[in-house]
Amino acid sequence: MRRREFIQLLGGAAFGWPLAAPALEPGRVRRIGVLMNNAEGDPDAASRISAFQQSLEMLGWTLGGDLEVDYGWGAGAVEVTRAAVSKLSSLAPDVIVADGGQGLGELRRAARTVPIVFMEIDQPVFYGFVEGLARPGGNMTGFTGLEPTIGATWLELLHEVAPRVNRIAIMFNPRTAPGAVLFSRSAEAIAQGFAIEAIRALAFEPEDIEAVMAMLARAPEGGLILPIDSFTQLHRELIFELAARHRLPAISATREMAAAGSLLSYGIDLPGQFRQAAGYVSRILRGEKPAELPVSMPTAFELVVNRKTAKSLGLELPSSILLRAGELI
Repeated sequence: MRRREFIQLLGGAAFGWPLAAPALEPGRVRRIGVLMNNAEGDPDAASRISAFQQSLEMLGWTLGGDLEVDYGWGAGAVEVTRAAVSKLSSLAPDVIVADGGQGLGELRRAARTVPIVFMEIDQPVFYGFVEGLARPGGNMTGFTGLEPTIGATWLELLHEVAPRVNRIAIMFNPRTAPGAVLFSRSAEAIAQGFAIEAIRALAFEPEDIEAVMAMLARAPEGGLILPIDSFTQLHRELIFELAARHRLPAISATREMAAAGSLLSYGIDLPGQFRQAAGYVSRILRGEKPAELPVSMPTAFELVVNRKTAKSLGLELPSSILLRAGELI
């Protein structure tokens, strides 16, 4: 384990450990359901699950002993997510963890009394998942996602690395990422100051992705912004195959997109958020109420740079970017 990961693991464990843990009922096995946005077998999902399970073990739980964990996979599809929610709910879990917002509404309907710990949820008060950040008030608590203002940061970072780009499409599926429109507005608001045309590009099917990329390719110096969206993550191989073919630099919100071919990614340290979620799960299992556990905002962000993509695009990476990067691929 790298030193940085070990420190983060300790930090996550400390964040989640209650000052006085109530005694557990001896011999009882607790059950956790985890709803993942990814498809089963996704390597980035595996790293998050590993962080989650390691943190639970550090907090005194034994997987396969006093704790069972069941996983459901949304794979970026609404119907698949609904089936996963139904399956997890039928297992009568003590706590459900939700990775991202796509299935959270379904969980709210299917598991009205089960404690839920969410991650990557933008504006949970606005969408009615909690009453307030300090005191959530219901059966949900967890960790917020990126603030919409990060959309402007994505545009600025892409401009810094690819200053000749003059037209950018912000591509997302409003069915799987309804909050992405706020990030798009943020990028659009500053685009004119960089002499960039910002285009909001909606993609509901793979054919729409192909159409957006073809539109960008009709003129030189196009670029792409990809907010967090399980649909575009599911189809990332198609997106970056087309981006490479048409020489389109892209910035995205997650490391997995940078690993797939995005020039840059800037967003939350997601394994770190899974470690924090493990702390909240442990506290709930030991008797604390989600209504009284404050919703936390992200404190750790990471900039990932794909040097291979930069080389293929003929871009020289500025030292300002290299010094800020947490990882070079």
